[in-house]
Amino acid sequence: MATYSDERHGLSAKGLSAGSIGLLGATVIGISCVAPAYTLTASLGPIVAKVGPQTPAIILIGFLPMLLVAFGYRELNRAMPDSGTSFTWATRAFGPRIGWLAGWGLVASTILVLSNTAGIAVDFFYLMLSQIFRNPHLTELSANPFINVATCLAFMGVATIISYRGMEVTKAFQYVLVGFQVVVLTLFAVEAFVKIGAGAAFDPLPVRLDWFNPLAAPSFSAIAAGLSLSIFIFWGWDVTLTMNEETKGSRSTPGRAATATVVTTMLLYVFASTASIAFAGLGTGRFGLGNPEIQRNAFLALAAPIMGTSAILISICVLASSAASLQSTIVSPSRTLLAMGHYGALPDALTRIDPKYRTPSNAIFTSTFVSSLFYAVMRFLSAHVLWDTITALGIMICFYYSLTAFASVWYFRRQWFVSPANLFNQLICPLLGGIALAALFCTTIVDSMDPAFGSGSQVHGIGLVFILGMGIILIGVLIMTAMAIWKPAFFRGEKLSTSVSDGREDHGLDHLPV
Repeated sequence: MATYSDERHGLSAKGLSAGSIGLLGATVIGISCVAPAYTLTASLGPIVAKVGPQTPAIILIGFLPMLLVAFGYRELNRAMPDSGTSFTWATRAFGPRIGWLAGWGLVASTILVLSNTAGIAVDFFYLMLSQIFRNPHLTELSANPFINVATCLAFMGVATIISYRGMEVTKAFQYVLVGFQVVVLTLFAVEAFVKIGAGAAFDPLPVRLDWFNPLAAPSFSAIAAGLSLSIFIFWGWDVTLTMNEETKGSRSTPGRAATATVVTTMLLYVFASTASIAFAGLGTGRFGLGNPEIQRNAFLALAAPIMGTSAILISICVLASSAASLQSTIVSPSRTLLAMGHYGALPDALTRIDPKYRTPSNAIFTSTFVSSLFYAVMRFLSAHVLWDTITALGIMICFYYSLTAFASVWYFRRQWFVSPANLFNQLICPLLGGIALAALFCTTIVDSMDPAFGSGSQVHGIGLVFILGMGIILIGVLIMTAMAIWKPAFFRGEKLSTSVSDGREDHGLDHLPV
C-alpha cells in the first residue's frame, strides 16, 4: 500500500487507506453528495417560477462556473494530491492564513449542510411511511421537534458508522442508493415523455430548442439566478478530490471523477426538468408548474400523474438521495480536518487514524457531533433560523470555491503559456469560474442584508442571512487567530511552504510506503 508525499514542500502521507476507490466509486460518491433527486425536487419549482420554459437553459448556465472551477481543481490535484484540497492548495498558493480560511469555508459549509440533509431525510422518511401505511398522520411526526431530532440523530449515527468503517463500505452503500435514484429519475422523465406521446399529459408543451439556449434567458437577473442556483444544485462534487489519498491513480482519478459528477448531474437535471415542463406545462392548474403549491415540491406533486401506482418510488428516491448525501458528505469535512490537524493548523487529536479501517476517526466524529448539535439546537430554537443558516451557506461556498479557483491560477502562473492546454486549464477556465463565483459572493452579501432575502428575520434592520454568513466567517477568523497563538509553526510557513509551480510536481511526488 502506498501514497504520495512531497517532503520538499511539506506535503506528506496521513495514513489513510490508499487505493481503495476507483473512478466509478469516486464518481458515485460525488453524485451522492450532490444528491440530484433531493436537490432537483426542491429547486425545480422555484426556477420555473422565475424563468419558465428557460429552466433547462438556466441549469446549463449554473453548470458552467462549476465546470470551469473543476478544471482548476483537477490541475491542482494533479500537482498536489492531498486530502486537504482547498486548504492545502490555497496555502501553497497564497500562504497559511488564506489557506486556513479556505479550509474553514469548506469545513463550515459541509458540517452545516450535513444537518440540513439529515433534516430532509427525516421529513421524507415519515412521508414514505405515511404512503406505505396509507396514514397521512404519520407525516405530522416530523413536525414534532423531539421525534424529529431523535430520528435525525439516528440517521446521523448510521451515516457516521458507515463512514467510520472505511471507503469500501461507503462505496458499496452508495452504489445502491445512487443507482436507485438515477434509475428512478430517468424512469420519471421517460414516463413523462411516453404519456406526452400518448396524449395523456396534463398540459403538454412542445419542447423547443430555445429552452436549452442560455442566450435566450429572459434577463440578466435570470442569468444571476442561474449562477446562484449552481451553488446548491451542483455543490458537493469536490468531495471526489478530498478522497485523493484513498483513490487509485490519485493524480488523475479524482479530477476525472469531479468532471464526471458535474456532467452526469447536469444531464439528469436537464432531462428531468425538460420532461416535467413538457408534461405539466406552466399553467396554474392542478398540476401546472405555474401553481405555487406544485412549485413547493414538484416531483412529489407530479409523481402520481406521471408514474401512477409507482409514484411511491419518488418518495423513496428522494429519501435515498438525502440519506446517500448525508453519508457521503461526511467524507469531505473529515478529510479536511485531518489535513488541517496533520499540518498543524488545528489540534493534533484530529489526526488519529483508526488502525483497522484506516479512516480519520476523530475527524469523522467531530464533524458529525458538531453537525448533530447544531441541528438539535436550531430545530428547537427556530425553524426560520435553521433555514436562514442554510441559505447563508451560499456565501461560504462561493468563498472557498472562488479562493480555490484563484489558487489554481496563481500557483501555475509560470506555466500559463507553456502550452495551449495549460492556458486553457490553468488560466482561462479557473479564472472565469473564480470571477463568476467571487462576483456572486459579493452580490449575495449585499442582497442578504435585506431581511426579505431569507425568512424575514432581522437584527436592527439587517437580514439574518447576512449576519449568519458573515458570522461564520468571523468565527473562522477568531479560531484561526487562536490557533496562530497556540500552534504558530503552520502560520510561520514551517509546515507547508508557499511556492509557484515549476512544472516538476509530477516528478517530485514519489510513491512512498506507508
